[in-house]
Amino acid sequence: MSVFVDISEEASGSPGAAGPARAKKRDWLTKFGLPLLSVVVFLVVWELVALSGIWSETFVPYPSTVWRAFIDLSTTHNGVRGYQGYLLWEHLYMTLRRVFAGVLIGVTLGVLLGLTMGTFTWVRRLLEPWLTFLRALPPLAYFFLLVIWLGIDEAPKVTLLALAALPPAAVATTAAVVAAPVGLIEAARALGASPREVVRDVVIPSALPETFTGIRLSVGMAYSAVVAAELFNGIPGIGGVVKDASNYNNTPVVLVGIFAIGISGLIIDAVLRAIEVRAVPWRGKV
Repeated sequence: MSVFVDISEEASGSPGAAGPARAKKRDWLTKFGLPLLSVVVFLVVWELVALSGIWSETFVPYPSTVWRAFIDLSTTHNGVRGYQGYLLWEHLYMTLRRVFAGVLIGVTLGVLLGLTMGTFTWVRRLLEPWLTFLRALPPLAYFFLLVIWLGIDEAPKVTLLALAALPPAAVATTAAVVAAPVGLIEAARALGASPREVVRDVVIPSALPETFTGIRLSVGMAYSAVVAAELFNGIPGIGGVVKDASNYNNTPVVLVGIFAIGISGLIIDAVLRAIEVRAVPWRGKV
């Protein structure tokens, strides 16, 4: 009888048999189908707006025009190599190198500063106003001062990105350290842990989830400042391409630069989230 029951359940598409497959398909559609659908809808709306003629092509170029600009930036055509003698990937490489250097410096200093501010109240009282002051400043406001101090080579660009990346990492780490479970800290002390061991074994693990959030915010802030960082002597660099193309109302090239920054930012954020999942597997589970 059990054989007939199993066969009948299979034939009728029992939830027990088809449920996991259906759920997997639904998850796949949610994860990949919806983003793809949003891209298709965006391109269709963009094409319709361009066809409507409400704005001239200088302001709203056709998607095909932007695609041709992308191909031109990525290849050598009619004896012209990319944009200003550099291919798109070379511009993107220089921008990512500057962002990586700035984020590495800013996040490292920010996390160390956050650990110190979260551990010592007097340090937090002393430095918190300055950190808030820096966080409130738009990067462009002090970039010209950095140019005066450091020149127009790589130093002011990396410094600007580091200053943009520092506050989010510092603020998130400080808040996470302050919010570390008091019960766990007291238990560690009762078991004979030294202050260094308490910080290493209790405070830092509990602060890691929020610290990773701060790091992701730091990368976003650095990316939002990259065009400002490449205002001067920014070629090769995506920000320099956007700035130079905007001087000539070359909207397709500007859009290619914007898409390059945005898509590479999405990829970097996905990589950071993957690292976070591996480094902090307990997040959301305890």
